[in-house]
Amino acid sequence: MNRIDRLFGILTLLQSKKYISAEKIAERFNISVRTVYRDVKALVEQGIPISFEQHKGYFLVQGYFLPPVSFNTDEANALLLVETLVNGFADNSIRSHYATALTKVKAVLKNGQKEKLETMNQHIKLQTPTRLRFNYDYLSLIQVAISDKHIIEIDYKNIKDEASKRIVEPIGLIFYAFSWHLIGWCHLRNQYRDFNLTRIVCLKNLQIPFTKETHMPLSDYMTMLPVDF
Repeated sequence: MNRIDRLFGILTLLQSKKYISAEKIAERFNISVRTVYRDVKALVEQGIPISFEQHKGYFLVQGYFLPPVSFNTDEANALLLVETLVNGFADNSIRSHYATALTKVKAVLKNGQKEKLETMNQHIKLQTPTRLRFNYDYLSLIQVAISDKHIIEIDYKNIKDEASKRIVEPIGLIFYAFSWHLIGWCHLRNQYRDFNLTRIVCLKNLQIPFTKETHMPLSDYMTMLPVDF
């Protein structure tokens, strides 16, 4: 991360918290505390009113930013609840993107709302079984390929642990039977196939447009699923 991006990131972080210590900023951006001091000084020199309170940390002077979007407490709490679901049912890529998005949402909240949100965060927990701990990073890549209509290449192991390389035109993602499944037109089989994301070893967006002119609606494929949950 270059310094300009880091300075913007620190500013966004300051907007999302009532107070934040130099140590927390250093941990978030993997830099030294001394570098945090220099970065905060640079922001202040640009006219951004950052202040400091002993034993609490840095904070932005209230009212400096006019939020482009306003959220009430109920809306903010709903987003916080969704975060627990994202952490339980999404993979690493989506968790990361959602955390960044939620930080931007928190940045436009008033200080009182931030305090309530942080308190609420301590009272919402989601206990998920081991099978739902998705430690891959494919969902975001697949979403991009679906929206851009790009062919992907995957290394896949089936239920018999047999490995194969597939060229796929992805048409959608479905969560069922406690796992995410990629649905796409398989060039090897010349038909629509269902790929369990936990069995994908490697995934690459080839940046090549679909070759099949039309694809069936994902809702039609769902009617053929072997389970109804």
